[in-house]
Amino acid sequence: MKMKVQSIIVSALLFCGIAIAQQPAVKVYAVQLEKGKANPLVEVKQENVEEKIGWKNFIYLQPEITFQTIEGIGGAFNEIGGEALLASSKKDQKALMKQLFSDEGAGFTFCRTAIGASDFGIDAYSYSMVADDYSMEHFSIDRDKKYVLPYIKSALKENPDLTVFGSPWSPPGWMKESGYMIGLKEPNNNIKNDPKVFKAYANYFIKYVQEYQKAGVTIDRICIQNENDANTKYPSCTFPAKQMVAFANDYLIPAFKENKVEAGVYAGTLRAAQKLDLMDFITADGHENLEGVGIQYTDTRFLGDVRAIKPDLKIFHTEGHCYNGKNTVEQAADRLEEVAGYINAGSTSFTYWNMILNETTESGWEWPQNSLINIDRKTGEITYNPDYNAMYIISKFIKPGDVRFAAVQRGKEPIISVVSPDGTIKVLIQNTNANDKSFEIALGKETIKVKALAKSITAVVLN
Repeated sequence: MKMKVQSIIVSALLFCGIAIAQQPAVKVYAVQLEKGKANPLVEVKQENVEEKIGWKNFIYLQPEITFQTIEGIGGAFNEIGGEALLASSKKDQKALMKQLFSDEGAGFTFCRTAIGASDFGIDAYSYSMVADDYSMEHFSIDRDKKYVLPYIKSALKENPDLTVFGSPWSPPGWMKESGYMIGLKEPNNNIKNDPKVFKAYANYFIKYVQEYQKAGVTIDRICIQNENDANTKYPSCTFPAKQMVAFANDYLIPAFKENKVEAGVYAGTLRAAQKLDLMDFITADGHENLEGVGIQYTDTRFLGDVRAIKPDLKIFHTEGHCYNGKNTVEQAADRLEEVAGYINAGSTSFTYWNMILNETTESGWEWPQNSLINIDRKTGEITYNPDYNAMYIISKFIKPGDVRFAAVQRGKEPIISVVSPDGTIKVLIQNTNANDKSFEIALGKETIKVKALAKSITAVVLN
């Protein structure tokens, strides 16, 4: 009760604009989004900080109120990106991986890969291309050894602790009613309702995790189906949430246990335009036997509803907004708001989509999308896009083991507040204004004024 009373008093003083005490030690860093660059981070000198700060610019930190532990920030490996990476020189490949995965660069810690072809595969393929191979006698990841595995393994050289998770866009075509991996805009883009097929598909996942392990890549977890409501011209499969839970309980989880496969089994990836799927998942019999759920393209208000019903449910984010390949500053300016939406709704991670694409920006099905980096396969030119700057600072200051804590703000700027295991407090703030802007941050009885650069994402570090 005493702590609550103190919090109310401090909040009241802040609301009235009354300064409270001395300033703690602080460092302020920022990236600006006008132009993508390999090393965008700058330390912001705290000169000419405004003396009078409007009440909307107050941020009150409450590190005693904690939420989920962060698993990491990262992006997705894909075949098209791997092809572009390997088309560049060995020197450039090394430099790119350092910028993405080393502590000197963005230091990504949590990444996704496709189980078989995604829409950013060069074309549709699975690891079981021989029809009716129920025993997985012809299972092979050889296709991934050309581009995907070298891409992932080069990242692991820079960050051996990188967490990698996988999800399929489609089962092998022969396991589906349609007979094809790609959708046909017909109501048969689903897995066959056949115990023999489900058993074979569980074996498919086992083989995938085992063969990747042999190739030097540990798969931490799998999501059973990417966008389980999708029926598209690229690899996809409709796989309702309740059917997914039944498959996990009756086939996949027992098969993992029997074969001592340690990868976690998660539902998803669910899209939240489909709130029904999230509710169907948490009301399905046996859903608690799955380790959690992966989500993407979700109204984060829905996550609040789900967590209110299931406060212990583990939710992690699986794919960021893909946009249209234009890679504009305006699109990058929305990134912190997107990441903050998921993290502040309880997600343990944020996973950007394509880290690297080629000069076309297009998928194997001619769909242009954004990326952190583009590589021209003919000229070797490397372009860092504005999204790279945004994801760089987010990953730089939000690390595995950090714990999100409560922060109250008067304004509308997106913020994320976390505390590291060593007690370091880190607050990410976005200044969307064309001019520098000052904020006042309160921590207990101490306050500090900080300056955020114009059109920047700023990291305030309190040691």
